[in-house]
Amino acid sequence: MSSANFSTPADHSAKFGDSQKPGQSSVTVADPIARMRALNDAFRRSFAGGQVVETPGVVELPESDRIALLLAVRRFSTFDADNDPHGEHDFGTVEVGGERFFWKIDAYDRALLGGSPDPADPAVTTRVLTIMCADEY
Repeated sequence: MSSANFSTPADHSAKFGDSQKPGQSSVTVADPIARMRALNDAFRRSFAGGQVVETPGVVELPESDRIALLLAVRRFSTFDADNDPHGEHDFGTVEVGGERFFWKIDAYDRALLGGSPDPADPAVTTRVLTIMCADEY
């Protein structure tokens, strides 16, 4: 798998404001599900603040298809009860070039050794976005 960390301190400051400490978000939603949803959306739209992993099938795509796929993931907004039953905006399906792809956001602890103790808290969470061909699932 190919993995890229697209987050830098400058990305973080630009996204969340200069007054925030590293790992601290300006998202101040009281509801933990709404907060996770907002953090997942911000990460998916920008690829900043976590890691993006592409499966071998995605890496092997022609460059133009791969770029179109990454843009489709970033622009995804068709969440509904079937693909987002918990309201976390952590999964989606997109079609590019007649092929179906999945993307999934998982919330890990900062060391990437297990699940996050609190996915609504960016100070203790590293988000990982995996993009894969449907047949790689």
